[in-house]
Amino acid sequence: MKRGKFTVLQNKELAPATFRMVLAGDTEAITAPGQFVNIALTGKFLRRPISVCDWNEAQLTLIYKVVGQGTAQMSQMVPGTELDLLTGLGNGYDLEKSGDKPLLIGGGVGIPPLYALAKKLIAQGKSPRAILGFNRKEEQFLTAEFRALGIAVSLTTVDGSLGIKGFVTDAMPQTGYTYLYTCGPAPMLRAIDEKAVTSGQFSFEERMGCGFGACMGCTCQTKYGSKRICREGPVLEREEILW
Repeated sequence: MKRGKFTVLQNKELAPATFRMVLAGDTEAITAPGQFVNIALTGKFLRRPISVCDWNEAQLTLIYKVVGQGTAQMSQMVPGTELDLLTGLGNGYDLEKSGDKPLLIGGGVGIPPLYALAKKLIAQGKSPRAILGFNRKEEQFLTAEFRALGIAVSLTTVDGSLGIKGFVTDAMPQTGYTYLYTCGPAPMLRAIDEKAVTSGQFSFEERMGCGFGACMGCTCQTKYGSKRICREGPVLEREEILW
């Protein structure tokens, strides 16, 4: 974990209530896709945890949805705004277990961390494919960016306005993938677990207090004992999850 000052370079609405924020700063502490940052906001006691969508040595990209006062405050930030961030939080995804044809499944704001994961897997010579789920066509984001990586992308919408009508599980193949990576709300993750045919890693969305394991507020039980989603997670192995 590292604390540092970051400057907003871009803060653009991608879809209704969904924004892309690009920040300039020291990203040295970010070492794996699936990690997150914790942002201090003026007038707010708790920092806001946001997953990392992408990063390089000098910039990081966050995609967030406005769901409360904190993210609403973020949505109003203009280029040049300076923010205090804790970076390199969480364990992130382990790429070494993926095999040659990993399947990536994301729902809503669970999609962004899978973008950096896809890039890293491709750099290792792997051939990932992705399933991205939204409620409706107007809410889609990052689909063009995923396809620009040269991978197969399947889309699902609950109302059927884009891609397959239904949930991400309705697009899951029964064979043809070597490993599974996913991120999204717990009901989605549980449904994926019931249908998956390989091992995998599940990234959980959880309310956090401190974001680095001190408050114990996001502790969950696994087959191997208690784990803090912010510290030992947010990524858990499929085999250790207790539903």
